[in-house]
Amino acid sequence: MVYKNYRFRLLLRISFLILTICLLFYFLFNHMFNITPVLIGIVIILQIIALIHFLESTNRYLTHFLESIRYSDFTRSFQIQGLGKAYDGLKEAFNCVIQDFQKIRAEKEASHHYLQNVIQHIGTGLIAYNASGEVVMINNAAKRLFQVYNLKNISALEKISPELVHVLRNSPSGSKTLLKVQLEDELYQLMIMTKEFRVEGLSYYLVSLQNIQTELETQELEAWQKLIRVLTHEIMNSITPISSLSATVKDLLNDINTSDQVPQEIDDETVIDIQNALKTIHKRSEGLIHFVETYRNLTRIPNPDFKIFPVKQIFENINKLMTEPLQNSVINFEMEIEPQSLELTADDQLIEQIIINLLKNSIQALENRTGGRITLKAFIGLRSRAIIQVIDNGPGILPDVIDKIFIPFFTTKKSGSGIGLSLSRQIMRLHGGTITVSSKVEEETVFSLRF
Repeated sequence: MVYKNYRFRLLLRISFLILTICLLFYFLFNHMFNITPVLIGIVIILQIIALIHFLESTNRYLTHFLESIRYSDFTRSFQIQGLGKAYDGLKEAFNCVIQDFQKIRAEKEASHHYLQNVIQHIGTGLIAYNASGEVVMINNAAKRLFQVYNLKNISALEKISPELVHVLRNSPSGSKTLLKVQLEDELYQLMIMTKEFRVEGLSYYLVSLQNIQTELETQELEAWQKLIRVLTHEIMNSITPISSLSATVKDLLNDINTSDQVPQEIDDETVIDIQNALKTIHKRSEGLIHFVETYRNLTRIPNPDFKIFPVKQIFENINKLMTEPLQNSVINFEMEIEPQSLELTADDQLIEQIIINLLKNSIQALENRTGGRITLKAFIGLRSRAIIQVIDNGPGILPDVIDKIFIPFFTTKKSGSGIGLSLSRQIMRLHGGTITVSSKVEEETVFSLRF
């Protein structure tokens, strides 16, 4: 075992080399031998080469180790034998690093395999392609959607829908596009979302395609049903008394005999009844006309005139407009803007209209309540979106009502038209934003405008 010690083997080689050199000098000064010094010199050279090779063994192991890492060859193991305890640590370190890389590679391959399975089994179509349109990944859902088994370039989809290819090539990162596509004998409503990412300096695009035709039809049907219920309710409220009163007037007039062509006098009571009936009919008719005109206003919202303006400006305008009604109702009104330099890109007149409508609703909710408080605040939300909120501590909105308040003509107020919040939602949609409400009964109600 002692011969396996690296130091001993090194000392042994050096000792043999020194001994051989001594023999060389001995034979050189002894002129009796001529060929022997030459042979000994060759032996010395071979010993030096062998010694250098022996000394460079560590470098060779290190080189092989680094090449394994460079070329991701983690199949080999380093068995450094016969170099002594000094190299046992090096051998162990080499093998531990290789094992760690093997583990990382196995985990990476497992994660990649898992991700591939998720991508292939997800119900949403996914396509990834580079700037030239070459497809690097397409999942099974996208293949089923377009009835293709292989897709090398998105330009091949032009035979299905040129508009689809145009959207795929020109949609900016983060965009959402709704596109109608006729696939064979079926119409699809595709929600297309595009995301750009870079790998090793090259741009790639990941696009998700989801057919939302069924969802849209369901939502459209529900919207029509809600609207029909409201329209039916309002129209019946006007038509029923008109029909009843017109029948009453007809009966009163039928009691008058006109068959003899002789003018007859009508008693005052009958005249008064007819007049009252006609007044009521006229009033309900005007109410029905007003209702129809109000409904028509829902479809006449002007397109927003977008411009950049500071939120502070619109808050100051609203404060001036609402000073008198707030003072008359003795409500504590506060405004908060964070940061003060917050700006919006929107139609300031339409946004001001929404906020004023919400403030009026809050004032009415706080009527005859002590300690009323309204807060108008603007800030940057968690997703870097500008948010404006109208908060009051009024009675709140009941849970069974809160989902209906944005339906046209739905109102809980005796004198309300029920279109204010519906108009507000449509205006926010034209701005690409949303309006939402949250409420705790008898505590707080918050309307939020997200841009």
